[in-house]
Amino acid sequence: MIRLYNARILKKEFEIIEGEIWVDGSEITFVGSDEEAQLVKTNKKKVWSQEIDCEKNLLLPGFKNAHTHSPMTFLRSYADDQPLSKWLNEQVFPMEAKLGEEDMYHLTKLAIMEYLTSGITAAFDMYLLTRPRIQAASDCGFRMVICGSVNDFTGSAKQLEEEFISIGRPKEHADSLISYQLGFHAEYTTKRQLLEQIADMAQRHRAPVYMHLSETRDEVAQCEARYHMSPVQFLDKIGMFDYGGGGFHCVHVDEADMDILAERRIHVITNPASNLKLASGIAPIEKMQKKGINIAIGTDGAASNNCLDMFREMYLTTALQKILEQNAAALSADKVLRMAVTNGAYAMGLTDCDCLEAGKKADLVLIDLKRPNMQPEHNLIKNLVYSGSKENVKLTMVNGRILYRDGAFFIGTEAEEIYDRANEIICRLTNT
Repeated sequence: MIRLYNARILKKEFEIIEGEIWVDGSEITFVGSDEEAQLVKTNKKKVWSQEIDCEKNLLLPGFKNAHTHSPMTFLRSYADDQPLSKWLNEQVFPMEAKLGEEDMYHLTKLAIMEYLTSGITAAFDMYLLTRPRIQAASDCGFRMVICGSVNDFTGSAKQLEEEFISIGRPKEHADSLISYQLGFHAEYTTKRQLLEQIADMAQRHRAPVYMHLSETRDEVAQCEARYHMSPVQFLDKIGMFDYGGGGFHCVHVDEADMDILAERRIHVITNPASNLKLASGIAPIEKMQKKGINIAIGTDGAASNNCLDMFREMYLTTALQKILEQNAAALSADKVLRMAVTNGAYAMGLTDCDCLEAGKKADLVLIDLKRPNMQPEHNLIKNLVYSGSKENVKLTMVNGRILYRDGAFFIGTEAEEIYDRANEIICRLTNT
């Protein structure tokens, strides 16, 4: 059992208390004030395997990276400053075709290391091959939700369904760190016949479906030319959204689209850094959240971002809405923090990772408040969103295991080995 004491704790209601958290195995068993903790300890003797003095720093639920492509770390800073279609078709797809399973395994580990330094305890990962990413996450002790990525070029409806059944939800799988959601790459990379097969699958399993959605103006215009309606309207028409799901990006959506997203309980995962860098635009997050749409936050992959940093994503999420709405009061810091921790958990189907509470999974982050960027302490939540950075992450715990602490990784592999592997891969693929 692990005791984290002398802490400030962000509770479910986003109230900050002083107290401690107890972890037994993969679960939180106690969250409360010092007085409550003393009362429990008086009634029942506790034996701790580890006690951590948090030194009045802040414990909060881990950030949920609700959209990413982990193995794309190999393309970080490789093909920048290009529009999405050119970047994807001329740079990304040809390089990805060269990747093997072992490559993806090591590249996923590199991404996981970066997630941990940013306080991310779970990633919603979409990529080509499933097995190497599952193995990397399991070996590191990291929580990962695999999102199906079927399209006209990779995978099939049969493969998608087989993976969905075999990997399933966390409670159904031998490794509780791994779960799976139905998904496909995007409407513009997937022919109607395959889309209808996936929609039928979702209805048979009563399952949500996730996809890249209305990311660029060209994507929307091409869909309108094909089907005389937007991607959101078309996918809804063929029954894709009957049991909910999620759209990654959702930059170019109109009022009718947003009404469908709200009615169908579609989670929207915004990726502001990637959308800016690829000049895709600014998603109307303030308008969508006012319609009751659950908004989560993702980094996208390192090929288009290039940094897997939830602090930067939080800041951009709020700052861009203030510009878009021409209103400095738009999308407050507490709403954005909730998107990064709680809403992300709901979007990913991780309802036992949404808050710090007894019975929930022990996925948490310790934030160093004794850094210049977190002082003075007028408002800790605003400090996190408006001035927080990776330098403030002291400790990241996933499923009751400390995987990162004070600059050191505890994931079963030395950092230098992972860096060397990543550089070997990119040198081989580019013949340099």
